[in-house]
Amino acid sequence: MSSIIYDDMKRNLSNRFWRLNNLYKIIDKKGDSVRFTLNPEQTKFVSEMHTRNSILKARQLGFTTFSCMFGLDLCLFNSNTSVGIIAQTMDDVKKIFRNKVLYAYKNLPPSLRAVTGLEAQAENAQELLLGNNSSIAVGLSFRSGTLHFLHVSELGKIAARFPQRAEEVQTGALPTVPTDGIVVFESTAEGDSGLFYDTCDVAQRKQRMNEPLSSLDFKFHFFPWYKRADYVLPAHTVRLTPEQDSYFFKMEQELSYKFSPEQKAWYAVMSNSLGEKMKREYPTTPKEAFEQSIEGAYYSKYLVQAEAQGRVCNVPHEPLLKVYTSWDLGVSDTTAIWFFQYSPSGERRYINFYENSGEGLEHYAKVLEEYADKYGYRYADHIAPHDIRVREIGNKAKSRLESALELGIKFIVCPSVSVADGIQSVRNILPSCWFDKANCAAGLKALRHYRKKWNDERGCFESQPLHDWASNGADSFRYSAIGFKPPVQIQTQTHAQSTRGKKRGRR
Repeated sequence: MSSIIYDDMKRNLSNRFWRLNNLYKIIDKKGDSVRFTLNPEQTKFVSEMHTRNSILKARQLGFTTFSCMFGLDLCLFNSNTSVGIIAQTMDDVKKIFRNKVLYAYKNLPPSLRAVTGLEAQAENAQELLLGNNSSIAVGLSFRSGTLHFLHVSELGKIAARFPQRAEEVQTGALPTVPTDGIVVFESTAEGDSGLFYDTCDVAQRKQRMNEPLSSLDFKFHFFPWYKRADYVLPAHTVRLTPEQDSYFFKMEQELSYKFSPEQKAWYAVMSNSLGEKMKREYPTTPKEAFEQSIEGAYYSKYLVQAEAQGRVCNVPHEPLLKVYTSWDLGVSDTTAIWFFQYSPSGERRYINFYENSGEGLEHYAKVLEEYADKYGYRYADHIAPHDIRVREIGNKAKSRLESALELGIKFIVCPSVSVADGIQSVRNILPSCWFDKANCAAGLKALRHYRKKWNDERGCFESQPLHDWASNGADSFRYSAIGFKPPVQIQTQTHAQSTRGKKRGRR
């Protein structure tokens, strides 16, 4: 080998960008073996990478593949380096390790693999250990040892389906990375709660405030669909709906960006296919990504529809109408209360929401009084779940129904129906519901996140709901659906009276 060729090779191998664009083989979407090269999104990320990174993205941008190549590269060209990649399921763990990490290593140039220190010392279904004492592993979690590079794939979905595993990432894997190590949280959005959302939210605030980042602060990276050059279709093949035209007009004003007809055509076709999932899977802005539906959520499409129709807005209290409340009562658990009015035209107007924990009925009786004084509420019925009649051993064998009555709260008791029937009752009334965006924000968040329980062994959602923080607000709302009966006098009003009431209620 001539000295010139040797010097060129040595120079190239010392350049990480060159290595990432030339050394590694992957299997592409067609099943072909191809050379890995950084796409524009990955190139941008590498140039802007921080020690802690949170990536919100559109689908199919290849960030897990990138991290496998980046992590393998770290191990090959640095001794005593440990890389960990966390995947969503054990099936994903095996596929990522076999088809990405191991495939790239075994298809390195033979001359490079033969270099002392780069030969495989140990290999199993999840980990590759090299002769230079560097290793790369793919798993569901990491806790012991030190990781110099940690990538968590689809953290949003992990946090939504497996909250305990998300906590393990936060308390177990993350602390294993030293301050000068690199962490990458990467995911599409999965609702506005959980570790991924919280990390992105804090990072976005720091970004907006232009605050300097420490080595332990997360940097926010956003890769929307419209930055992808191949997300286009011939414009003449698609006719946009008025709603889609309105959406693009709004986004162009907000982003100061002009979408091409070809981009609009691609988005329209994908949106027609994905429906409510579109803004989650292919977001235009971070805000809309986190506001969109969650997998397995019971009421997502109805709430998306309510927002699209302008029924999540400023909904003022109408003094001429009485206020109803529906309760999910907790003792050591959370108590949630919805406040709503029923208009002559049949609209249910949810004007307020209150939630607290660790308080007795006396506290909530005071809340009713405070809201009456503050907002001028005149109460009608207070709706409670059927188990309010159960007598409490530590309260002189009184039921909470009796205790509430002594405090001036006269509950009507919901009929006992199955949770499934109650959920269907909610779906039946949601098209006629209006929500005050500010006062009901916490309650709406609970409704958006109320979802089916995930069965990891079977790889599917179960028929019963997941019991978590969202359950209380959702249960309370369900009781308003099954326990409220419209007043007879309102049902018999004329159409003219109903119209006047409707206009007055939306003022």
